[in-house]
Amino acid sequence: MTGNTHLTLWQAIDALAAQLPFSMQGVGRTLGTTLRDTHAEGGDVFRFFEGTPVRLADGTELARIDLRIKREGAHPGFLVLDMAGRCVPMPEVRQHYAALDLTDVPRGRSLDESTSYTAALGWGRLSFGFAQRNPDCLAHVAFDPT
Repeated sequence: MTGNTHLTLWQAIDALAAQLPFSMQGVGRTLGTTLRDTHAEGGDVFRFFEGTPVRLADGTELARIDLRIKREGAHPGFLVLDMAGRCVPMPEVRQHYAALDLTDVPRGRSLDESTSYTAALGWGRLSFGFAQRNPDCLAHVAFDPT
C-alpha cells in the first residue's frame, strides 16, 4: 500500500478538483502513487491509467484509481476512486456535500450496481456511489469535469 497518508478523503477530493484538468502526473503526485497506462481496449479515444492502492490519513483506502484522459482535443479527464478500508456513510458525505441529487439507481442485475448521488460544482459533477453489495458505505467517487 502506497499513499499520501497526510490527506483525508475530503482533502484528497478537494486537492484533486483544484488541479483540473487532470494529468497522470498531477493525480499521482496528489495521491502519492504512480499511475501507469493500462493500454486498455478502446484506447484509441482515451488513455486509461491506473494507480496502486492508497491509504489516506482517515483510514479510507483508495483500492483502485482509474483515470481516463482523451488522446486528442481539450478534455479535462475523468477520474474514479474505488473505496475500501473504513466505511464512509451517507451522512458523512452530506456533511461535505449537502446539495446532492439522486442520479442513478440499481436495476437489479448485480450487487455491484450503485445508487449514485451527484453534486453539481463549479468545475463539473462529483458523484458518490453506494453499491448494492454494501449500501451503507461509499463504494466510489467519480469526478466528471465539464
